[in-house]
Amino acid sequence: MKRVAVLGATGSIGASALDVIARHPDRFAIAALSANRNVDALAALCVRHRPALAVIADAALESELRSKLAAANLPTRAASGVEGLREAAAGDANIVIAAIVGAAGLDSTLAAARAGKRLLLANKEAVVMAGPLLLDALRAGGGELVPIDSEHNAIFQCLPNGRPVLEKVGVRRIVLTASGGPFRGRTRAQLAAVTPDQACAHPKWVMGRKISVDSATLMNKGLEVIEAHWLFGARADQIDVVVHPQSIVHSLVEYADGSTLAQLGNPDMRTALAHALAWPERIESGVASLDLVRMGALQFEAPDRTTFACLDLAWRALAAGGTAPAILNAANEVAVAAFLAGSLPFLAIAEVIADTLDAMPAEPVDSLEALIYADLTARQHAQRMMRRAHCC
Repeated sequence: MKRVAVLGATGSIGASALDVIARHPDRFAIAALSANRNVDALAALCVRHRPALAVIADAALESELRSKLAAANLPTRAASGVEGLREAAAGDANIVIAAIVGAAGLDSTLAAARAGKRLLLANKEAVVMAGPLLLDALRAGGGELVPIDSEHNAIFQCLPNGRPVLEKVGVRRIVLTASGGPFRGRTRAQLAAVTPDQACAHPKWVMGRKISVDSATLMNKGLEVIEAHWLFGARADQIDVVVHPQSIVHSLVEYADGSTLAQLGNPDMRTALAHALAWPERIESGVASLDLVRMGALQFEAPDRTTFACLDLAWRALAAGGTAPAILNAANEVAVAAFLAGSLPFLAIAEVIADTLDAMPAEPVDSLEALIYADLTARQHAQRMMRRAHCC
């Protein structure tokens, strides 16, 4: 019986993970659950899954959580804040699902890696910001990382032994597929007045609002390029992006002999989660079989890197190295939050990120403290820029 901690349990990935886990009560039990601020949803999940530990990220809500757990007569212990998340990540779980969105998930992800867990990683930002530190933590802890982003999980499945040295197994390149988001095919002029609700209306995936906006700008694919560099040791020139609106081919690996392996499946996160939870075994996920005859033609096209400038900004940050990816991520989080709040135009998201990268030269990544400082400074710069432009 494997014990699982789900960090970010009330989000879409957390819900999918809990669905898969509930299908296999003989294999998995819930050790810990966490949420950001949604006490009611977290308490309801505790009633259903009865974890030993429940963590609310906002420490001001811990007493409310504790009261709800007691009212439900649950043995679940309440904790909160950074220390609570570290305890959930490094506690008695065998498997940690890192699904906290944004930079907020970095500390607990590193804690799970240092503790030698099987780390099921959905948090792009932890790799983008702190790729070298995460790899060091995994080596020190002796754990294993299985990505659960659909694209990186697909690459993992198409490589021998998951994460080999690419040159040793004859990999020529990695190809990440992108749905193109809700605005595929539109011009910059057509995007000038789009709303947050329009940006969050993804045609294939059900996701949180921040990652939905990242999909609409193609920043999510840019972050995945940086992530692929660290997860698989791929050089920037070994990573390509192709738009595939059906979201059936989740990514591909091209080999030196001309073979290209692809992982296909219906667009449902439960496939990647079931794979990662049971790897190297295969278990039922609840996802329907892929009907290729009904699907018909599959379409592929090059991304529009002029209209969707965030993709090239990510390649720029990867080339700069050091703290540049953390700066990119921080500026993006600030700009996306402003757009969702209605105080920044959609096209200005890329402008805020580019300005912040221009203003902050990359520094070496030699400690978590250096990354946190770069993250904070980049956020402050992005906020100042938006205030100067009277955006927010």
